[in-house]
Amino acid sequence: MKLRNMMYASLFAAIVGALGILPPLTLPISPVPITAQTLGVMLAGAILGARYGALSLGIFVALVAFGVPLLSGGRGGFGVLVGPGGGYILSWPIAAFVIGSLVERYWNKMNTARFILFNIIGGILLVYASGVTYLSFATGIPWTTAAFQALIYVPGDVTKAVIAGMIAMQIKKAYPLINKPIEHKKAA
Repeated sequence: MKLRNMMYASLFAAIVGALGILPPLTLPISPVPITAQTLGVMLAGAILGARYGALSLGIFVALVAFGVPLLSGGRGGFGVLVGPGGGYILSWPIAAFVIGSLVERYWNKMNTARFILFNIIGGILLVYASGVTYLSFATGIPWTTAAFQALIYVPGDVTKAVIAGMIAMQIKKAYPLINKPIEHKKAA
């Protein structure tokens, strides 16, 4: 692992933490607050790729587990990870990995629409599947009720997917951090 890649992974962990400075928006229908931090999850996967995107969010989740108050509202500690929103947070490294894997696989065909689509797949669908399931388990409410409550997050998360997609496309054009795949020449 190159020092440069480790620094980028740490930088994105810090970016996700910095997005936690924005205060959480708590709604009466769900114990899970709306935050800006999933924007960082999407950016980490789309810009760093699978391995380093997942590493950056793994670092972030580990810091939160050890009590560093990096989550929106100054939250941190193992208790947050086993609380109602824990499934969302614990899915972030996996989400970054999935987004990064899709981006790497289609690197030569990437455009803004694909970045947005991959952010929706990994950063919304996967995170919601994990978060809703965990919320249902942690609170004892039916899965369908938890899923219905999560619908309130969709407009904001789609907006974050679009923003992350546009940023990732600009970075791909200007200063790509993902190594381009080696194309093998066909034998003549």
